[in-house]
This record gives sequence, C-alpha cells and structure tokens, in this order.
Amino acid sequence: MRRIDAIGISFGVFVAGGLAYLLLQGTGLDSIQAGIWTQVVLVGGLLGWVVTYAFRAVTQTMTYNQQLKDYEDAVLQKRFDELTPEELAKLQAEIEAEKEKAEG
Repeated sequence: MRRIDAIGISFGVFVAGGLAYLLLQGTGLDSIQAGIWTQVVLVGGLLGWVVTYAFRAVTQTMTYNQQLKDYEDAVLQKRFDELTPEELAKLQAEIEAEKEKAEG
C-alpha cells in the first residue's frame, strides 16, 4: 500500500466518523450519545479489520506472501522450460523412482 492510499483511508475513516456523528444527531440523539455510538461503530470497524488482518497473517494470504509464491512458481517454471528433453526425461525417471520407493 502506498503512503497516499493510507492517507486517503485515514481521511475517509475520519469523514465517515463525522458523518455518522451528524447522522446520529439528526436521528434525535444528544451529542454525548451520538459521540458514544460513533466511537462504538469506529472501534468495532477497527477491531473487525484487525481480525481480518490477523486471519490473513496466520493463513499467509497477505500480498507479500502471494507475491513471493508467484515469484517462486515463475522461477521454477522458467527452469523447467529451459530443460532439454534429455534432462526432462532424467528428471521424470527420478520422480518415478522416488514414487516407487515411497509406495514400496
């Protein structure tokens, strides 16, 4: 995420909090109650985001991990594409031998 994205999100949350406060005041709540409920909504949203972040960190589905996996797959594919037919046959024979060894 770029710095400008983080600034934009922060500004958006700030504006959303202000709009929620004004909306709650418009529905008849006094300023104290509107402020409390606005904070409840914003803190709830923050906690929800933290839970999703922790879930993505634990399951390793974050952007960095995905980019690293894609890079490793691309490197392996490139190496595989560069193999000569003889090397490919040799590699396939080794894989078959390991399969037979594991099964038997």
